[in-house]
Amino acid sequence: MVTKRHGKLTVIEHLGSAHTPAQLAALEEAGREKINESTGQLPLDLDTGSKVSTASRRRVRGSASRLLIDTIRTAYDRLGFHVVDDEAFFQLVLARIVEPTSKSDSIRVLDELGADTKHRSTFTRCLQRVNADAYRETIAEKCFDYSVATTGISLILYDVTTLYFEAEKEDELRKVGYSKERRVDPQIVVGLLVDRTGFPLEIGCFEGNKAETFTMIPIVKGFQDRHGVTDMVIVADAGMLSAANLKAIDDAGLRFIVGSRQTKAPNDLATFFTWNGTNTDDGQFVDTLTPRATVALNKNRTLTRAEPVWSPEDHPHAWRAVWQYRRKRAVRDRETLNLQRNRAMRIIDGESKPKAARFVKAKGSTKVFDEAGYDKAVGLAGWKGYVT
Repeated sequence: MVTKRHGKLTVIEHLGSAHTPAQLAALEEAGREKINESTGQLPLDLDTGSKVSTASRRRVRGSASRLLIDTIRTAYDRLGFHVVDDEAFFQLVLARIVEPTSKSDSIRVLDELGADTKHRSTFTRCLQRVNADAYRETIAEKCFDYSVATTGISLILYDVTTLYFEAEKEDELRKVGYSKERRVDPQIVVGLLVDRTGFPLEIGCFEGNKAETFTMIPIVKGFQDRHGVTDMVIVADAGMLSAANLKAIDDAGLRFIVGSRQTKAPNDLATFFTWNGTNTDDGQFVDTLTPRATVALNKNRTLTRAEPVWSPEDHPHAWRAVWQYRRKRAVRDRETLNLQRNRAMRIIDGESKPKAARFVKAKGSTKVFDEAGYDKAVGLAGWKGYVT
């Protein structure tokens, strides 16, 4: 018998040793009686109605994470996903939320949760129903209804990621493609539309070697056609910046805000730099133009200090560009550029294996540092632009 105070256990009395389950049950009962006599402490009433002798105390045969399961099911039902009347599908969703793993290993996750786990064959048939009965479309409708009723869909954010597979061979979908982690495993490209709070609205997957810029329009058009949306703003990072994407969004009657690339700053900000130089106040905004295609803007615009006010009628060959300078961003950009410079110099000096690196130029059979490119990048540190 022990007592616990301030995290420390203190032995009050040693009742004896047991060598059989019956002896253990007798000692446990003696201990409980002593506790009740000395403190008046009452046991929890766990009577289930079955007749079991006091000496043979009940043992816990298993446990279930009922609070976790019930909480996820409540959210699942509140979003309206229960219209997919498929318990096996819910269990796959539950396992994926708790511990993302394979379909086979999901059975272990569900068993540990104490769920009434379905058989592996049931899950296999469930995945067949997911495609045959268009579960994705049903879920997407409920996601759309929830977003419209809460935050609204006037502003939609789009991004992509890649999921790799530990597979030896490619197939029609899983292909080796560009990987930020420099993996050479077969992968797929996943595109996701979310509302301004990050709530998912539309998802799609593409071949692993498909360029990210080619994924946005199919997802956006699928969302637009499914729900009959005629007006919304698409927000994406600079990875989605392509003339074809922006034209397709504009032709669909939608609007966009897309991150610009810093390499476009010298052309977009030519007027500002001509009249103000590179010394810029913290928080400076410049509202200007950027060409729709690769053709440079009219250089005569730098003859006047005023930036043109964009309109689709007056500037059919340009988009609106908004740039901002921040000192905090400039410090971070220069730190990154310095690291890139050091890496480039190590490659040039032979201290590092030759990989594709910024500011490394090939001059004949030798590698040299791109001093002009580095100085240009340093001069643009702190600027961030958006095309709209």
